[in-house]
Amino acid sequence: MNAIYFEEYGSADVLRYGQQPTPTPKAHQILVRVRASSVNPIDWKVRQGDLKLMTGQKFPKIPGRDVAGEVAAVGSNVTRFRVGDRVYGMPNDGTGGANAEYALLAEPVAAFIPENLSFEQAGAVPLAALTALQALHHHGQLLSGDRVLINGASGGVGSFAVQIAKALGAGEVTGTCGPENLELVRSLGADHVINYDEHDYALNLSQYDVIFDAVGKSSFVASQQALRRNGRYVSTTPDPATVLTDKLAAAFSTKSAHVFLAKERGTDLALISAWLQAGTLRVIIDKTFPLAETAAAHRYSETGHANGKIVLTVE
Repeated sequence: MNAIYFEEYGSADVLRYGQQPTPTPKAHQILVRVRASSVNPIDWKVRQGDLKLMTGQKFPKIPGRDVAGEVAAVGSNVTRFRVGDRVYGMPNDGTGGANAEYALLAEPVAAFIPENLSFEQAGAVPLAALTALQALHHHGQLLSGDRVLINGASGGVGSFAVQIAKALGAGEVTGTCGPENLELVRSLGADHVINYDEHDYALNLSQYDVIFDAVGKSSFVASQQALRRNGRYVSTTPDPATVLTDKLAAAFSTKSAHVFLAKERGTDLALISAWLQAGTLRVIIDKTFPLAETAAAHRYSETGHANGKIVLTVE
């Protein structure tokens, strides 16, 4: 099969497009003929070697953590899916493995693509939407009526987070973004939008029950004054120094800090699918690249200026 792969850590220049072995599904896995995938910041952080303690030195590695396509084959114990089904999900391979013509999904974490979504839209969903849901629900423990702030509300994760906060019953949602994206964030349902070029949300003292930093550019230490008593700060930044500092600061506070990486939970994806089918969530796509141009997609993602998701299409 054709795939994007790299044989050493480094810049986007290390990415190659060429032949790699087609994977074979194990008993509880499905083989997906990939029609669309996407690029997430975690992909280029892995490629750079930022997470090499987790991803190791075994090469080649195929990046990509979003799969959308058709079932090509099923393992011997698979019962929910059959060949030809439209499915999507997040591979549980440590590196990803989705940026290829074929990829594996474990049956428990796969879901049927909602009928109202194209493959391109579905390919933009799993990691970003799972991150947003788990940040707000599992870690932020968002309660009905809570006041929530989403830092980076126009990005891939942030655009889902604004909508999911509303779906979970937040009383008031504030999003931060650049001046060019104010209307986009309002259209997602944000009650208030902050232009981060003009105002620092951390100066809004004791305003929020939950702060979700969807872009990893803040910290609990910088944000704690904006949290109410017993407020929760959530981030997906896997930076050891920031994690340690935040945890130490939270230990002496009534407020809490949570840093996590999204997990491939089938029950969470099922809830997201129901919201998508009902029109409660919509998918925001910034740019689409063919699989062979994944290096260009990585470079664009690294600018930090994507509005919504960056999608890869596979012919």
